[in-house]
Amino acid sequence: MDLSSINWILLSASLMVAATPILLAAIGELVTERAGVLNLGVEGMMITGAICGFAISMETQSATTGFLAAALAGAALAMVFGLLTQFLLSNQVATGLALTLFGLGLSALIGQGYVGVRGLTVPPLHIPLLSDIPVLGPVLFRHDAMVYVSILLVAATWGVLRFTRAGLILRAVGENHDAAHALGYKVVRIRLIAITFGGGCAGLGGAYLSIVRVPQWTEGMTAGAGWIALALVVFASWKPWRVLIGAYLFGGLSVLQLNLQAAGVNVPVEYLSMSPYLITILVLVIMSSGRARATLNAPAELGRSFHASS
Repeated sequence: MDLSSINWILLSASLMVAATPILLAAIGELVTERAGVLNLGVEGMMITGAICGFAISMETQSATTGFLAAALAGAALAMVFGLLTQFLLSNQVATGLALTLFGLGLSALIGQGYVGVRGLTVPPLHIPLLSDIPVLGPVLFRHDAMVYVSILLVAATWGVLRFTRAGLILRAVGENHDAAHALGYKVVRIRLIAITFGGGCAGLGGAYLSIVRVPQWTEGMTAGAGWIALALVVFASWKPWRVLIGAYLFGGLSVLQLNLQAAGVNVPVEYLSMSPYLITILVLVIMSSGRARATLNAPAELGRSFHASS
């Protein structure tokens, strides 16, 4: 074991890259859940965004176009979930799980012609003066644009939820949809907007994996990232900045694990592989317990269907 072989500056910079896809998906799911909707299809939307973003970026030779296509693909899949749960009143948990299975199958079908194809190179941004600061420059200011977009998205989500009328209405729908409906707010419409936003963010997270982090398409490449994003929302108590911290902590752990293996530390990779599913089981147990939900300040209407009586 030789820990001196680990470049800690590079490791610190890498954790931001590793955390970005999870962060993008988690912040979208947070908005969805604050509206009272539990969408377990994040993994399916991420993997669909990954293949659509990669395919379009290769066909157009533009990473920006690829990200836009991924956001649209994730949002489209989320709308399917929204129509089933908000209009047909299907069970949100079952529909979300079905969405994940559908997304995994659809992405494998679309991606058949892209297996083994090398993706585009997305250069990091060079921020004048800041990029040249010793230690902090390489760690914080030499990343691609999507890393900073994800942080700005967290800040924007926090600001909207906390300080705007739209955020207040969204939270009201998540806390008491009957009262919101009585006040004249369109509960279903608001939830559909939140679901679509969550799908778009999940698609961006998947595209970040296939376009930037691992610039190629591999079937099942999200490898449980969507489930981790779901868990982060719960353990962050539905607060945006805590989601950011949680995503960076998990990103740091995943990068550190790989570096420890390279340094000769015997850390079984199976532990990291099974963690998303163990976390998901724990999250579902928490969500099924009313006392635990109250302790974590979960939205009161989370997972409950709304049907207007008048």
